[in-house]
Amino acid sequence: MVSSQPFKLNKIELISHIHIDQKIQMDFFTSILNTIGSGATAYIYASRLRDPQTRPNTLAGFQLAESGAVPFLTNLAERASAERDTWLAEKLTIHAADEKRHGQIFAHGLKQLGKQVMTRAEMKQQTEQSEQKPKNPSPFFAKYYCDYDPLSLKAENIDWLVFMGSTYILELDASKDFTRMARALSDWRSHCAERNRESKSRNLQQSILSVAQDETRHAAYLYEALQRQLSPIEVDEIVTEWRKRKIDAMFAMVGEMIKTGGNSRSLVKDVAPTEIEQPAAQLVEA
Repeated sequence: MVSSQPFKLNKIELISHIHIDQKIQMDFFTSILNTIGSGATAYIYASRLRDPQTRPNTLAGFQLAESGAVPFLTNLAERASAERDTWLAEKLTIHAADEKRHGQIFAHGLKQLGKQVMTRAEMKQQTEQSEQKPKNPSPFFAKYYCDYDPLSLKAENIDWLVFMGSTYILELDASKDFTRMARALSDWRSHCAERNRESKSRNLQQSILSVAQDETRHAAYLYEALQRQLSPIEVDEIVTEWRKRKIDAMFAMVGEMIKTGGNSRSLVKDVAPTEIEQPAAQLVEA
């Protein structure tokens, strides 16, 4: 028998339902923004990788980013070991080795194009000789880590939860971005007339896919690291916070690219091109 009395919620139940409804709406809005931002950055990176004029600088940027993370991760591994967290220390050591290999992969891709990354001294000299002002810090990371003191983000100081949450989002999204870029190279190869160029692009594509797989594995251990310290609800809260920060950072980066027309200083210099092809599998296993 159905009661004729109107359905009522007590105050606690009503607040709970409102909170859940707001969270669903927020997650939906965040998802839309994430899709828009991810689509924009994926298009930009894919276009730059396909274009012979911008490909060297794009690969150089990836090489610097991947190789630049090695000292930070190595120091974190040592800190985890000193704190007797052997599981995390091992994961971080593997992570550092992976990033070093990724840097070598992108360096090899550059060498096949007859390019290599400039030294810091050469970049400084280039800036001094040009009329360009010194480049501001990355708008992406300035936005991503806004409200955090740079000193608090150093390996010896960073809060483990801040590192795990922020890096989990970066690694997870990087795996998707590299996969999209590899597909973009595949599309470009299908229109490529020169066999030698097509072969080099195929090797680079396979290597980038291997990088994407590593990034997925990194995201998995970082998520597990969060689960080892927090409840499921707390993990969700941290992931949501850094996801929102990533969306803001993506729009800041895209905005800067639109403002500058996508122009950036050169990061590379000419070298003798690689004559002998090195299989992608060897690069991955090195």
